[in-house]
Order: sequence, then C-alpha cells, then structure tokens
Amino acid sequence: MLATVISGALLGIDACPVDVEVDLSAGLPFFNIVGLPDPVVKESKARVKSAIKNAGYGVNTSQRVVVNLAPADIKKEGACFDLPISIALLAALGVVKRKRIADILLVGELSLDGRIKPVTGSLPLAILARKKRFKAFILPRRNAREAAIVKGIKVLGADNLAEVVEYLNNALELEATELDPGAVLAQGRDYSVDFSEVKGQENAKRALEVACAGGHNVIMIGPPGAGKTMLARRLPTILPDMGFEEALETTKIYSVMGLLDEETSLISQRPFRSPHHTVSDAGLIGGGTIPRPGEISLAHNGVLFLDELPEFKRNVLEVLRQPLEDGKVLISRAATSLTFPSRFMLIGAMNPCPCGYFGDAHHACHCTPLMIQRYRSRISGPLLDRIDIHIDVPSVRYRELSAEAGGESSDQIRDRISRARGIQKDRFKHSRIHSNASMSPRQIEKHCAISNEGHGLLEACVDRLGMSARAHARILKVSRTIADLEGSEKISSSHISEAIQYRSLDRGLL
Repeated sequence: MLATVISGALLGIDACPVDVEVDLSAGLPFFNIVGLPDPVVKESKARVKSAIKNAGYGVNTSQRVVVNLAPADIKKEGACFDLPISIALLAALGVVKRKRIADILLVGELSLDGRIKPVTGSLPLAILARKKRFKAFILPRRNAREAAIVKGIKVLGADNLAEVVEYLNNALELEATELDPGAVLAQGRDYSVDFSEVKGQENAKRALEVACAGGHNVIMIGPPGAGKTMLARRLPTILPDMGFEEALETTKIYSVMGLLDEETSLISQRPFRSPHHTVSDAGLIGGGTIPRPGEISLAHNGVLFLDELPEFKRNVLEVLRQPLEDGKVLISRAATSLTFPSRFMLIGAMNPCPCGYFGDAHHACHCTPLMIQRYRSRISGPLLDRIDIHIDVPSVRYRELSAEAGGESSDQIRDRISRARGIQKDRFKHSRIHSNASMSPRQIEKHCAISNEGHGLLEACVDRLGMSARAHARILKVSRTIADLEGSEKISSSHISEAIQYRSLDRGLL
C-alpha cells in the first residue's frame, strides 16, 4: 500500500514542499528512509514506531516499509518529518482516511508517547502553505502562534498524534489559531531602555541620531567606562519602527534558528546583536555543511554591535566587507549555495589606544605613537572606508553623572529620524536603496549639490587633512542626512562642517 503526505524542508530562510511517500509491502521487517535524509531524519523510524504504538494504535508495523522524501536532491534536516511520516504510514495501513491528507501541510517532532514537540522554521513553512494554497497547516501547538501571523492559511495546532489522526478521520475538530498582525506588531514596540537615561555625551548622541537618520555605519572611540556600550544598546529605540514586511523577514531568520519562544509570534523590535570578539568568521556571517544564518543575518534590519573592535580577529572583520556593501551574504558549499539577508547598521566601539586613555584629561596614557598606530591598524583601511561616522566619546564628568536625567526621550528622537527617512524614501522611490548611506557615486552627484562656500570648506579639509576620495564621498552622504534632519533641500556649509567633525580617525593622532 502506498500513501503520500505533504511536508516541507528549509532552504536557508525559505521552505520548499516535500512529498513524504510511504510504501508498505510484504516481507521481512524492514524500515528504510531515502531521499537524502540527515542522521536526525533517519532516526525518526524509531520515534515513529514507538509513537504509533504508545498513541494507542495497535497496528502491525512489522512489514517492509520504505519512506521516500522527494525531491531526493534536497538535503532533509531535523525532526519535523516525524509527524508526516507517521500519518503517511497510518494512511498506508488504512487507519487514516486518505482523502483529507492531500491538501494539508504537516510538520512536527514526535516523542515516544505520541506527543508532538515544537520544531524550527514554522513561519517559512506557513508562508509555503499559503503560497501553495493548502487548506490547512497542522503543526505543534507551541508553534501555532508563530505560524498564525501569516494570513490566508488555516493554522491548526495539535498536542499529540491521536488528535491529528482523529481530525483527519473527521472525529475531532482542531481549533484554528488566529492573530491580528497589526496588533501584534504594535504590542512589541515597548523598549526597556531609553536615550533619556544617557547622561552627558550630547555630541555622541547627536552623531548617533545622524547615523540612524541615514543608515550610516559608526565607530565610537573613547576610554573605558565612557558609555559606548550604553549608547549602542539604545540605538534600536531611535530607529524607525519596523513595517510588517520588515518584521516578517526578520522573524523568518529567528524562526529558522529556533530563537523564538512560544509567546513570540513576530519580532517587532529592531534586532540588536553583540557577538563576543572571539566569534569565528562562520559564526559571524553564517556557515556549516548546510549553511545557517550568522550574527549579521540575525542583525538584519537592526544593529550589529562589535565592542572592542580591534580585538576581533582580522579575518573575521574582513568578511564583513561584502555584506556591508551588498546587504546580503552568499554562502557557497559543495552541496548548495544559499543567500541570507544582512542589511544592518554596523556599530563598532574601541579604545583610542591599548591602555585606553590616549587624549583623556584625567588619566595618563603610557602608549607610544607606534603602539597606538599598531593598535588602530588592526582595523583595515577597506573596512574603515565602509564606516561613515567616527565619534569621539570622552569620559563623563561627575557633574554630568550627578545631574538628573532630562535629555530627549527615544520617542522624540525617533520622530525626527522617521521624518528624515521619509524624505529619503521619496528621494529613492525609483531605486533599490532606502537610505543616504547606500547612495552610489552617480546618486551622490545628483542629490548632494553644494554651494561654492561648501566646496571651499571641503577642499581645505581634504587637502590639509589628507582625506581620501572615499572619505570625501562619505562626508557628502552624511551632509545630505544632516540636511534631511533639518528638512533642508540644499546642503549648506554648516551641514558639511558638522559632517567633517565625524571623521576623527582620518585626522590620525592630532
């Protein structure tokens, strides 16, 4: 007897349909799974047999059983095929009515007593079910809220194998899980931190506002304890609110990685990722035999914070260059090549010298110029060229620390940034970019026209400080963002002057 159930396999952060075919025939007891299964999938035969027996179905499974997972050229991973294999096996044995399984997508891991355990990737699988126009999507109940964020598909959560069998035999109705995406998106926007909590550092806060308004990458230079990490952790609170499509794309990545809890159906806050400086290049950009997303993809549509930037391995930092330019990362392996999204703001933090106190008025620095130069040279020129804004973050004085917190709130700053982003959205509506930081040389020439006074200021800056052509282009991009924050159509000399202040590393050890 032959029976087929439809399931799905993950390819990167997307899913593709998989036909789970089960064939029963007479012969010696034999259970084989084919179709490029990984070891976890191969072990499902033991789980399926025990789950069927302990769920109360006293059927004889001691026959020749062949399970085929088609298409056979796609690697099948994880325990999500337990439930579809067991349903297909029961359908082949005549326990489950076949006519109801043709238009239902099933995924789920089985325990030995027949309970259905949660799996990863429920959101991409729900999107697949909607795309292929399945009537229903049956999955573990703990994954139901995650999948229900996708409208247009009936999401049915089940606790055990018996419930699924009875539903397919019209003996039980499973309750559909429904959510309002707009309400879920709005509920999760409350942050536990706020920019008003930061005392002092007014220049740094202004620079970070400019960075968020234009999507510019930032490096902060300051002594230990100056507040670099505190500032970075509050950046997501001033970035514009995520739209539904952005939130859905970000949630897909976390769903595939199994980082969503039972109550989280949609990530509505901008991600903030802060990997340790011992992270490997595969951990940062993704990798593995079957490639998995890395930290830069988990920071998609959010912030990637690299504290103690010079302490990261050189090869780890260099792999950031292509994702910073393209907004995506392509990982190639012998078996497959996958592309993961990685559009993020890079925020780096570093000390000004090995001891951390170069230029500090209250601590003596014992580093020689050569030591400082070697320390800073750990960050390569090509990577530094992709960072638009350099911020000096000095130590905070006691008078500022003891003052009551009365700065602007994140909501106030975010309103200004959202208006500036709206201007950029209209400006680039006929192109593929979304912010000033991504402008090409042709777009810089078109949108960054400056006055004669501004040309004179830039000429003096480039000639006297020896700034490169790339630094010149980044000054123009940041100037355009500052003008957008003020609602100005033209870039004035004051905008250029402020942008020049945000290139401190170009001034060397002056």
